[in-house]
Amino acid sequence: MAYHMKKILSVLGYVIVFSANAAFGQALQFSVTVNSEQLFAQQKTDPQSMTQLQTYMNDFLNNTRWSDDAFAKEEKIKCKLNVNLTRSVAQGNYEGNAQLVVSRPVFNSNYETVLFTFVDKNFSFSYLPSTQLYFNESSFTDELPYSLAFYAYIALTFDYDSFSKLGGSPYLQKAFNIANQARNASPNKRAWDMTNDARNRYALVENLMSQQFTPFREGMYTYYRLGLDVATQNPVETRAKVMSVLNTVKEVSQLRPASIVINSFFDAKSDELYRILIEATPEQKKQAYTLLVSMDPSKTQVYQRLSQ
Repeated sequence: MAYHMKKILSVLGYVIVFSANAAFGQALQFSVTVNSEQLFAQQKTDPQSMTQLQTYMNDFLNNTRWSDDAFAKEEKIKCKLNVNLTRSVAQGNYEGNAQLVVSRPVFNSNYETVLFTFVDKNFSFSYLPSTQLYFNESSFTDELPYSLAFYAYIALTFDYDSFSKLGGSPYLQKAFNIANQARNASPNKRAWDMTNDARNRYALVENLMSQQFTPFREGMYTYYRLGLDVATQNPVETRAKVMSVLNTVKEVSQLRPASIVINSFFDAKSDELYRILIEATPEQKKQAYTLLVSMDPSKTQVYQRLSQ
């Protein structure tokens, strides 16, 4: 597996000389799909405008330079954004939801691990193919590019955190700045504001910025770089690191119960955690089962075999 250029230098400590002809570009490899079947049923849109919307979203996410680091094609951070449009209150005005999934390869394997998944229930915006949308990080412009930029910086936060302790902090700060700009200017208050919705965008970035979640973010480096990335060489070490991280997550979840970051972690990792820990010692499995069920009771059935 190839690592991003700066990550190789910081993690492995030696210089990689790339071919002068190597093509380096943007950080993200997004795949965006737009489901507008409900709008078609309501006769609220036409297929061509939806195709153009999907193209705009793909182009904006994949062609904007989100990082100063150099990325070869095989190093790009893989992301999926699945948009489900449910309502159009006026021409060009859309409401719906979106799911973001961020993943990265595991070293020395063909396995891709999900870094983060987030369901955004407040994905509302305006879009007309004939209208130019503008994006300016320092001043709110349009809802759609601001929402997409937020997703991009959150994806970079989780990816960089998995390679070095708190490595995603510069991108998290950018996501926080985006959220603050939008909170003051966007008409979509449900997504950006400090409301009773503990699972919206502002809640997500507030969690990640909080010092209470610093151990969680540091734990992601332990989980991925010190845990999963050595799984093929030392599975015993991987299980030990994963158990250490689960204990850290438990401590954070006691400070901030039912937080979106903790919930999203288990949404992304429950099956993977089971597969890692099913090979553990009986004592480790018993400890893991107790921890997992206490933090993620909705998936007790997934973890059940760890207790047997």
